[in-house]
Amino acid sequence: MDATGDSVSLRLARHDGLQRVPHPKIELFQTRNFVSADLCEALITLIDKDRRPSTIADSNGDDYFRTSETCDLAPTEPAVQQLEASLASLNSIDPKLGEPCQGQRYDVGQEFKPHTDYFTPNGADFEKFCATSGQRTWTFMIYLNAVEAGGATRFKVIGKTFQPEAGKLLCWNNARPDGSVNPATLHHGMKVRKGVKYVITKWYRERPWPW
Repeated sequence: MDATGDSVSLRLARHDGLQRVPHPKIELFQTRNFVSADLCEALITLIDKDRRPSTIADSNGDDYFRTSETCDLAPTEPAVQQLEASLASLNSIDPKLGEPCQGQRYDVGQEFKPHTDYFTPNGADFEKFCATSGQRTWTFMIYLNAVEAGGATRFKVIGKTFQPEAGKLLCWNNARPDGSVNPATLHHGMKVRKGVKYVITKWYRERPWPW
């Protein structure tokens, strides 16, 4: 039960229905129907109830860099507990290493410009965000609904784009095999052109999260 890249990758590779995206620069997996329709709807309801403007760790002067809305999902909610149990069964990462699940809502025109999920070493807020629990290791992201137009997630460095699909899971290792951060995980939550997009994001750390 750890969050080291190699062990998690091996466990995921053995999981039926989980497909590794064939590219040498990144450990990236996908699977459809990871979350049921009923659970997707329950999580969407929670996001709509408590959403707020999204923020970024290190300000870059671009007020339109991340224009979505965010919701911190309470771990006491039955829908969240169901989701957490499914993730733990899939990845076998010690739950103590996980940040609380977070939901995001993207309306028409909203996006999250190309970014990485790890905290930039020596960045302005690196010590603030990593002092206690360390760097982010793995990202698990779940689309909760299909989008009428737009809203894809594009990994520019490796030339892969994923379309929103209810219940679909993407997960990737934010580090290279040597443990350094992996710039090939750069990804863009592209603008929604029509409809609304809902996603769940679950990040894991090197050390336990201070619940």
